[in-house]
Amino acid sequence: MSDSRSAVIIKVPATSANIGPGFDVVGLSLSLYLTLTVKFGPPSTDLVKITYSGEGADEVPLDPYRNLTTRVALYVLRCNNHRSFPPELVSIHADNQIPFGRGLGSSGAAVIAGVLLGNTLGRLDLSRERILDYALMVERHPDNVTAALIGGFVGSYLRELDPVASEAAQVPLSEVLPEYPPDAGEEWGLSPPVPPYGIGHFVRFGWSPAVKAVAIVPRFELSTAKAREVLPTEYSRKDLVFNMQRLAVLTTALGQSPPDPELIYEAMKDRVHQPYRKMLIPGLPAVTSLLTPESHPGLLGICLSGAGPTILALATHNFEAIAEGARAIFATENIEVDWKLLDVVGGSQCHPVQVN
Repeated sequence: MSDSRSAVIIKVPATSANIGPGFDVVGLSLSLYLTLTVKFGPPSTDLVKITYSGEGADEVPLDPYRNLTTRVALYVLRCNNHRSFPPELVSIHADNQIPFGRGLGSSGAAVIAGVLLGNTLGRLDLSRERILDYALMVERHPDNVTAALIGGFVGSYLRELDPVASEAAQVPLSEVLPEYPPDAGEEWGLSPPVPPYGIGHFVRFGWSPAVKAVAIVPRFELSTAKAREVLPTEYSRKDLVFNMQRLAVLTTALGQSPPDPELIYEAMKDRVHQPYRKMLIPGLPAVTSLLTPESHPGLLGICLSGAGPTILALATHNFEAIAEGARAIFATENIEVDWKLLDVVGGSQCHPVQVN
């Protein structure tokens, strides 16, 4: 049976995780997007055609059994008794504004886009909570994917599951999204592990409309895996209390109008991840200590975005001066940067459109 839809647009925002003290806990959705245009037509046995533009266009695989987004979509479909992509699926075009390997949630956006794509192709009508379950089977940290799905300033956690569900949620990623061999086809990998229900839970905090995000993006990539390798396995009580105190204040302070620079600047400090990642990002300690609300009026707080290397400065005005101040510091380390002024935005969108 042919698909009555002409096309579907799926739009997923970039995200910044941690926001200082909220390591693996909070995330923020930002106005850069991964947008999929999914086109349908008469049923065909041809493999879906994937095209890609924007950030990462020269490095993203276009084979649907290799591409992260379509592999996630196929995982969702097969968990719901659909063996393959529907024959009415003609093409998928991805346009990406989110830089790879910069701490702006590019992989989280690809995963959420994949779950939404699977939900769309299978007409599954999954709830928002169930969509998050599927995403968390692939992207095991909730901060980025939750912010990308829900939008705004979001706190999240992984629920303690019963033993059976816990075992299901901890299936190795290699079994959830196996590497498809060159001759992979419809018969390969038909029985993926189905996610348990209620893996992740979240709450959306308030956000002052006066606050914008200045993303200062160094021109080098840093993998999340490498950035996690430098973190310790144990922390002192003093450092954990330091972060918890600030996070408790920050989640309310960023929703107040007008925002309080003195309160927020101190509340965005961190002792859990940023001190250990400074060796990977030359200039990080100077940027996060020399740019202050006193030296740069309008600045509220500054932190590493996710695993980095992007620096996120929250501000109400004077955006260019803040960005140029960071650029000058990075220049002393012979690092070139770009900067973007971003809004905090709503979550992922999926809607049908008519195309010629």
